Amino acid sequence: MIEVVLNDRLGKKVRVKCNEDDTIGDLKDYEIHDGMGLELYYN
Repeated sequence: MIEVVLNDRLGKKVRVKCNEDDTIGDLKDYEIHDGMGLELYYN
């Protein structure tokens, strides 16, 4: 399980839990752009 900290469409920081096999398409509702840095937390 990976936890990603990113900004949602309202500009609020949120933590999203993902599986290792999830793709960027699973996070398309968030403001993620090419070249953007993400904070990752591994459990």
